[in-house]
Amino acid sequence: MAVTERRAHHDHRAGTRFPLPVPATVTETPAARYTWAITRLALAWVFVWAFLDKTFGLGHGTPAAKAWIEGGSPTEGFLKNTPAGPFEGFYHGLAGAVWADWLFMLGLAGIGTALALGIGMRVAATAGAALMVMMWAAVLPPDNNPFMDDHLIYALVLAGLALVGAGDTLGLGRQWGRLPLVRRLPILK
Repeated sequence: MAVTERRAHHDHRAGTRFPLPVPATVTETPAARYTWAITRLALAWVFVWAFLDKTFGLGHGTPAAKAWIEGGSPTEGFLKNTPAGPFEGFYHGLAGAVWADWLFMLGLAGIGTALALGIGMRVAATAGAALMVMMWAAVLPPDNNPFMDDHLIYALVLAGLALVGAGDTLGLGRQWGRLPLVRRLPILK
């Protein structure tokens, strides 16, 4: 436990004072660190699974016949059928574009891998939040709420993961942060 200050605690029964270690922040407690780490790994699986299912058509969201490796488009189904709000024309225009498919799939794989390994958390959080906000904008207004849906919540969780250094616990974040390139360019941390 990191100690940033010591507070004197008075034991009234014994009449003695002794210092109590106080964590620098609540995010430095083991319970908080492991909670954020497990959340990071769970969210990594969301991105990795989406990549795998769309690539190989594992049948949960993407049938085998529409797999990316079979010539299917990872963006076409969602972007052609889902958007009906103020950005409908924009997203329908992106549906099935080869460059959009590649960016989307590279994003899913890169964000998922970075989260799983606990490296590049700032970049992963920024890219992941941007992707989530774009997916949220594609479904405006959400079906069950005037504005809030799971995409925005994922974006907020991604920001939290980066802010608390969630890659350092059960991940390679500390080692990554010691690399000379990452030290020179802290945005890569």
